Amino acid sequence: MNPLDQLHPTIAPAAVSWWPLAPGWWLLAALLPLLLWGLWRLRHYLPRRKKAQASEQVLDPLRSAALAELAALSRPYDGQHAGLWLQQLNALLKRLCRVHYPQDNSHTLSGRAWLAFLDNRCPAAGLTRWMVLVEGGYRGTCTLDDKAIDGLNQAIDTWIRKHV
Repeated sequence: MNPLDQLHPTIAPAAVSWWPLAPGWWLLAALLPLLLWGLWRLRHYLPRRKKAQASEQVLDPLRSAALAELAALSRPYDGQHAGLWLQQLNALLKRLCRVHYPQDNSHTLSGRAWLAFLDNRCPAAGLTRWMVLVEGGYRGTCTLDDKAIDGLNQAIDTWIRKHV
């Protein structure tokens, strides 16, 4: 008798089932839900993409109030003394800076440093060329022509709209 005749026949590959899984697959099956839960929680901490804003922004209440106050100030047309108007403009800008930039102590600035501070926040307004804004309130007689009054008012309007 041949000893090879006593061996069992080989198992066909189709007869091997996929079950039970190897231990590594069990570990993966246990960690996968934990991984998915962790990714779901992580999405709260990742920065979100901002939606495209419309070209015409709705102004916040503080800016709206500041623009309304700017429009309500009486402008010194026709050679009137402009000192009070310039002081009111400065006071409006100082209040806005105190609210938006409290850590910068902008209310202590004056002269060219004050205009440079304003211009650093919004270069589009170009307030550094309006030295009369800081000096005019202290002059005995300060008059501005109508074009300068409108230009300064427009520069401050631009600064209020775009500084934040």
